[in-house]
Amino acid sequence: MKSNTTDLVRVRNAVLICTGVAWALLIAAPTQMLAHCVTMDHASVSSSLSMLLAMSSPASLAAGWSLMLCAMMLPVLILPIGYIRRSSFSYRRARSTALFLVGYFALWIAAGPVLLTLAATLRLHAPQSWLPAIAVLVVALLWQSSPWKQIFLNRCHVHIGLSAFGFTADLSALRFGLVHGLWCAGSCWAWMLFPLLLPHGHLLAMALVSVLVFAERIESAAPPRWRLRGLGRITRIVLAQARPLNLKRTFATD
Repeated sequence: MKSNTTDLVRVRNAVLICTGVAWALLIAAPTQMLAHCVTMDHASVSSSLSMLLAMSSPASLAAGWSLMLCAMMLPVLILPIGYIRRSSFSYRRARSTALFLVGYFALWIAAGPVLLTLAATLRLHAPQSWLPAIAVLVVALLWQSSPWKQIFLNRCHVHIGLSAFGFTADLSALRFGLVHGLWCAGSCWAWMLFPLLLPHGHLLAMALVSVLVFAERIESAAPPRWRLRGLGRITRIVLAQARPLNLKRTFATD
């Protein structure tokens, strides 16, 4: 048990370092994809996408989208990566983890053009307006409160069985990444679309969405029903950590 806890701490630290690097790169040089999304206002969807591809190569767009995913989604992978490492022989851990990440990010990268096209379509009808972002925010809040959202979140908690040997072990790790990415994208699609529609403040919106996605992912699985979900447990954790500090300050002042 102590070994598993130590390994999970190492995974957490490595993931947080990678997340921090991704955020530093985004702050230092915001991705071209976000910059170009803001300019796609006065053209048709097809010409907007053609313009986007003309200004940036598909590889550049994929790199920018991947950087956004690393910044926003890596923290929610701490527990799945820990599960893969616990379920794999020591000599296979790095390989299985890499295959899981390949499957997970491949699914999200495939979702990128869909979200980008949808963002371009919505921006087409309201150039330089906050209305598309507000409309998607309303949709995201409704989706956040719906029982269907809870179904997707519950599936994100399911860790499928992994094979231990040979090609089947590689295949199961890759499949786990694809399946986990599918449920994750289904859960978060509206929140991932929201920053793409803002005329300003993309990075701040991405940071807030990242906190919400992480907060809802550490909640336990629950029966599907209508309710606002997301910040319950993380709020209790913050308050629990702050209470001893407040008591110390009170006694110190007394």
